[in-house]
Amino acid sequence: MSNTPEQTRLPKLLDPRKFAQKGIELEGQIPLREMPRVAELVLDQDALVAVKLHFSVDEQRFKLITGTVSAELQLPCQRCLEPAPVSLESSVNLAVAWDEDEAKNFPKRFDPLIHGEGQTDIYIVIEDEILLNLPMVVYHDHDCIGKTSFGDEEADSGLEEEKNPFQILEQLKGSPKS
Repeated sequence: MSNTPEQTRLPKLLDPRKFAQKGIELEGQIPLREMPRVAELVLDQDALVAVKLHFSVDEQRFKLITGTVSAELQLPCQRCLEPAPVSLESSVNLAVAWDEDEAKNFPKRFDPLIHGEGQTDIYIVIEDEILLNLPMVVYHDHDCIGKTSFGDEEADSGLEEEKNPFQILEQLKGSPKS
C-alpha cells in the first residue's frame, strides 16, 4: 500500500549531503503547528504546508536542494484583523555548505545552507523559506471596513466651523485706541 503525497509526512531530521549523493526526492506535508515561528503569525494552526524537495549533486559537485513549498494560510487582515486567505508559493534553491567561507564560492543562483556534520532539521529550513516569502502586509480584496469620516464630505458638513484664532486680533486692530 503506497501513500499519496497528501498522506505523507516529511521526516524532520535528515542528512542533506547523503540525500544529495543518493539523488533522493521527498514529497509530503508538514503540519504548520510544528513550525512555531510561522504558527504564531497565522490564524489557522491546523494548516498543512506541501513540500517537494529534490536532493542532487550538480556538475560542479555542489550538493543541492531544489523544490517547492506551498500553503494556503489564514493571516490577519491589517485593516479589520479578520482572517484573510493567502496562497503561498515558494521555490527552494539551496546549496549545502560546510561553512561561510565555502558558501562565498557558490554561484549567486543558490542560497547557501550552512550545515556541519550530521543531520539537519529540514522543518527549520522550510520555515525559513515560508518566512522569507510571506507578504509584508495582508489586506482583504474587498472593502472590509466602512468608510471613515476622514475625507467624507457628508461627515465633515456636520462639524461646527472653527473660529479663527486671529479673529480676536483683527477685532483689536480695528478698535479705536484709547
